[in-house]
Amino acid sequence: MPHRPARLLPLLLAGALAAPAALAAPRLDGAIADHGVIQRDRPIALRGTAAPGETVMIGLAGRSVTVTAARDGRFAATLPALAAGGPYELTVAAPSGATLVSDLLVGDVFLCSGQSNMEMTVSDAQAQFGDARPPVDAQLRLLTIPKASSVTPLDRLGTPPRWQLAGPDSAPSFSAACFYMVQSLRRTAKVPIGAIHASWGGSRISAWMSDAALRAGGEGEAAAQRALYARDPATAVRRAVGAWEQWWRGASGDARGREPWQPDAALDWRPVPSLTAFETWGVPELADYNGIVWYRREVELTAAQARGPATLSLGTIDDADYSWVNGIGVGATSLATQSRVYALPAGTLRAGRNVITVSDDDVYAFGGMTGPAERMRLTFADGSSVALDTGWRYARAGRVAGAAPRVPWDDINGAGMLDHAMVAPLAPIQLAGIAWYQGESDTGLPGYDRRLAALFADWRARMGTPETAAAVVQLSAYGPRAAAPAESGWGVVRDAQRRVVAADPHAGLAVTLDLGDALDIHPGEKREVGLRLARAMRAARYGEPVAPAGPAIATARRGADGGAVLRFSGVTGALSARGAAQAVGFELCGAAAGTCRFAAGTVAGDRVTLPGDGQPVTHVRYAWAETPTVNLFDAAQLPVGTFDVPVTEDAAPGA
Repeated sequence: MPHRPARLLPLLLAGALAAPAALAAPRLDGAIADHGVIQRDRPIALRGTAAPGETVMIGLAGRSVTVTAARDGRFAATLPALAAGGPYELTVAAPSGATLVSDLLVGDVFLCSGQSNMEMTVSDAQAQFGDARPPVDAQLRLLTIPKASSVTPLDRLGTPPRWQLAGPDSAPSFSAACFYMVQSLRRTAKVPIGAIHASWGGSRISAWMSDAALRAGGEGEAAAQRALYARDPATAVRRAVGAWEQWWRGASGDARGREPWQPDAALDWRPVPSLTAFETWGVPELADYNGIVWYRREVELTAAQARGPATLSLGTIDDADYSWVNGIGVGATSLATQSRVYALPAGTLRAGRNVITVSDDDVYAFGGMTGPAERMRLTFADGSSVALDTGWRYARAGRVAGAAPRVPWDDINGAGMLDHAMVAPLAPIQLAGIAWYQGESDTGLPGYDRRLAALFADWRARMGTPETAAAVVQLSAYGPRAAAPAESGWGVVRDAQRRVVAADPHAGLAVTLDLGDALDIHPGEKREVGLRLARAMRAARYGEPVAPAGPAIATARRGADGGAVLRFSGVTGALSARGAAQAVGFELCGAAAGTCRFAAGTVAGDRVTLPGDGQPVTHVRYAWAETPTVNLFDAAQLPVGTFDVPVTEDAAPGA
């Protein structure tokens, strides 16, 4: 793009300011706004809209560039890279008007994303120390992206970005893990820092993945189904419900025609006591239940009412529903706070008896159809309606295996829905690093390692370089403690996170097993999480001589007695077993399922020796439980994280 002397910019600006008010001034997309931060040492890519065909001149820090808006009004421009500094004023001027962006800094920009543990604010975390109420730091800027979703990628954020200077008024409502990370980095990096927080509680990683990332991560079919929904919702709903029905038959063993959504399904239907969470009904079998509960309502209709299309409104359902009318799938949603409103094509209803069936999949905390009552109606083409706030019956589902599928266009569990609305509009922003705190909602879903690696590769391609740093929070402890070796969904996700980071030369891991809470999926000690993320970033982004993941498993060799000798990298000082003579939490495992057994380890320097027990050993697991009992730390007080590694044959002496 041609560069022009900066002295020409005031001439164009003067003309822009005199433009008729009816013309809209040029507008920038992305995260550039007053008080924002632009990534240093990289070309500054900009895009936006102006009047079709007009010349747009952009100036920043004494440099300028001119471009021409396309026929659709879109324009894109690139300014030369700048070193850290500021504040600057960015001017975007055209005959239609001018836009001025003030108080811009150039420094390092970090994107923090994930689900509810990244979303937890400073005010909701443990905050009884000075860092939670910091003085204003004019060199640290914070931006929270409002929650939004879209079936197609958006060019612009739904709400204009609003950067804030970090301080006692802005920090309490910002992501705690993200804030404490960048606050710590500011103390060592000595450059302006901008932190962008974009998270949504309960979200799966697929919701944050673009189409390209979904295909690379093995989720291409979900992306295709979401795209179908964008252009043909009715067909997409039929296919998605059909896929769920197939899953149910496989998981439950029900024969076709005998499933719970059939109008004459013979379940133990009981009256619904109230439109509240079913845990509050006083029914013992539902008091602590997480799983599927079926709801059913019969409606008598006249021929006139049944003749045309209709709308079924069910209120809110916690967490996820699939819904049928007369055995025909009509819709599905899994956002607990979203009212269910489903279109019924002509022919769905019939004169006489009609049966509405809802599967409510409660995956966490409370569940149930929760109204409110006034929203629950069946509305007909002529505007008349039938209230559905009473007369419901329920039946608890039998045991089924595996996690129930979600529709690919679901806000937080679907394909790309959050990326489209909360990440894609940030491009072409450049990033110094990405902090990721997510995985709880992917527990039980295979392939997390492939999806996580694809996410990072895609975000780097769109918003950075291959060297953009990534720091991952390995899931904290939560859930039952294991009395004996067993399979662990959280262990699988933690190990996937470890392997992705170990294979990535520009990534680090924040191990948080010791910061978890067996009774609370949202542990409050987010300051230490942020400090460990900052440590990982110092290694991955700034090249400081610290271990990017603390003490991490490096090799597992077969011992002379048939056990295993483990060597750890990234150890500060030496390893030690807290509160005991030996390290606990290790398991020696054979090739067959169910052969893992606990083993205590002898610690020396950067090694742990697990004695053989006369049984075959093919791999070693550590901290393999939702809430594992572990005590292995290094001198920096960093814990060893979950892993599952193969045992190789004897190493050469000293290896």
